[in-house]
Amino acid sequence: MNFSAILLLALGLAMDATAVAAARGLSVPAIRARHVLLVAGFFGGAQALMPVIGWLLGARIGPRVQAWDHWIAFVLLAFIGGKMLWEARGDGGDDGGEGETTVDPFALSSMFVLAIATSIDALAVGITLPMLNAPFAISVVTIGVVTALLSAAGLFAGRRFGAMLGKRLDVAGGVVLIGLGFKILLEHLVTS
Repeated sequence: MNFSAILLLALGLAMDATAVAAARGLSVPAIRARHVLLVAGFFGGAQALMPVIGWLLGARIGPRVQAWDHWIAFVLLAFIGGKMLWEARGDGGDDGGEGETTVDPFALSSMFVLAIATSIDALAVGITLPMLNAPFAISVVTIGVVTALLSAAGLFAGRRFGAMLGKRLDVAGGVVLIGLGFKILLEHLVTS
């Protein structure tokens, strides 16, 4: 797996966190340095940690399924991308906004839950990385840094552009992940 594929993967994985960060940006009158650090740290950190956990699982089971690794990668990436597309088409729930002004949208407990929720996909992707011979450190650092940067940007974009941005980011992320899954499958089938 080359760096451009890793970067595309990181971009796709970062979309959930970026969309959530954009929503956080909507909920405050002004973005402070604390907000940026919390969003980048929690989301980037969780996105970097989850592939490590997945990688450890994938390294154990990888040699046993090497003949099917391209299909597994394709199915996992297509499933994750499809899930993102499915979630983006929904109405996003109806919380009505009541009580939201009294709750700190950047509370540590809230940020922790959001970081875990937006990085579950990275856990699944981490399982496929050893099967694809992706470089460990470069993959994890790239996923974490890209997520941190895009989440910080999403925070500012959410403050500036409004709620419509979130679903579009999820759609873009889903399309990227599905496309990457097809790319991996086609590369393997063509070279076999």
